[in-house]
Amino acid sequence: MFTGIIQEVGTVKKAESLNEGGMQFEVECSFASTCHLDESIAINGACHTVTAFTDRTFTVQSVEETLRKTTMGALNTGSKINLERSMTLQSGIEGHLVQGHVDITGTITSIEKEKTGWLIEVEFPSEFENMIVGRGSITMEGISLTIAREHGNSFVVAIIPYTWEHTNLKEKTVGDQVNLEFDVIGKYVVKYLSSIGRDSL
Repeated sequence: MFTGIIQEVGTVKKAESLNEGGMQFEVECSFASTCHLDESIAINGACHTVTAFTDRTFTVQSVEETLRKTTMGALNTGSKINLERSMTLQSGIEGHLVQGHVDITGTITSIEKEKTGWLIEVEFPSEFENMIVGRGSITMEGISLTIAREHGNSFVVAIIPYTWEHTNLKEKTVGDQVNLEFDVIGKYVVKYLSSIGRDSL
């Protein structure tokens, strides 16, 4: 379980094919030496398990299902990635409850610089429209964000300068794919309403 508060922007030191299906990533970051085997770390919002580590890097593997549902397959050597270690019972929930289970990928359709921050618009498959609500939470690239506006199968998030500088969002351009995880509580509500034959309140 995570909170959507990025702890560090790491760098992919090596990306290689794994058994002609999955991929293996060696990630360079400042906390690598304190990792442990089987630790859960969210990479751009996708939960991965540490399989090896050194003083400077840790290694994870992405299986085919992960590559199908996330942007992990697009990572290359040198890619900048958002990292968050799993929360503990002593941790405060600074963002919102995030599972690290990416639902879908969306496409950035616009990035607008305002006087203070940035507005990013993202389009996603229309069948997931009932998963978002204005002023609700969404996880994008592992970042806990608030939906500022919604327009059918697209939404806008407002990015403050600190988040812009301390995540990989500043590396993004229009047309890039981003990992999206909808609010877990909202997903259970939608599932329940669907099970009793009510698609909306």
